Amino acid sequence: MSRLSHSEIHMVHRIGWLRAAVLGANDGLVSTASLVVGVAAAGSGKPEVLIAGLAGLVAGAMSMAAGEYVSVSSQTDAENADLARETRELAETPEAELEELTQIYVERGLDRDLAEKVAVQLTERDALGSHARDELGISETVTARPIQAALVSALTFAVGAVLPLIVVLVVPDARIVFLVAVSTILGLAVLGGLGASAGGAGVIRGAARVTLWGALAMAATAGVGALFGVAVG
Repeated sequence: MSRLSHSEIHMVHRIGWLRAAVLGANDGLVSTASLVVGVAAAGSGKPEVLIAGLAGLVAGAMSMAAGEYVSVSSQTDAENADLARETRELAETPEAELEELTQIYVERGLDRDLAEKVAVQLTERDALGSHARDELGISETVTARPIQAALVSALTFAVGAVLPLIVVLVVPDARIVFLVAVSTILGLAVLGGLGASAGGAGVIRGAARVTLWGALAMAATAGVGALFGVAVG
């Protein structure tokens, strides 16, 4: 008899850092490019545009790190509160918790006898872990990690923000708005495609949705800059 090996690669274990990475890079690219385009459209020279872009990079990276840390920490606090409550209930009303777990498996398609056997065995092995996973939806794969989210968001924001600044450095003043916009659209398409690919989704759809919203953001800031038409400095 031949033995067949079966190997699966799942994407769900990437959720924690992938969401933060995609959000950070997208925000860094869009917000910095929009800022640069807006300032350049107002008639500012290259030094002023670069200063504005660098300030946006630093402020944005710090803001992303702080925002991700606070928001993900709130999720962690909620998870810990639920786990603490579940621990108390397991200690005070173990029979009711066993019945609750049994009903969860019945609702998922097991017959009553089998569901009760599964609930008993899983409770004996790891009662809290079983309730966390099957009742609360908390698992090691998707659990919140505030520091990881903060660091990934800050780093990817800075990486995304570098592209429009490089373009500003190498192109003539008169072409900044156009070339930053074009390079950003291309960068967003690549970023959206990579993010979708890493998450196991459609590349074209991922690239299109990221590019659309980035283009709208740049158009809005360019319009504001052109409307006021006042150079910074």
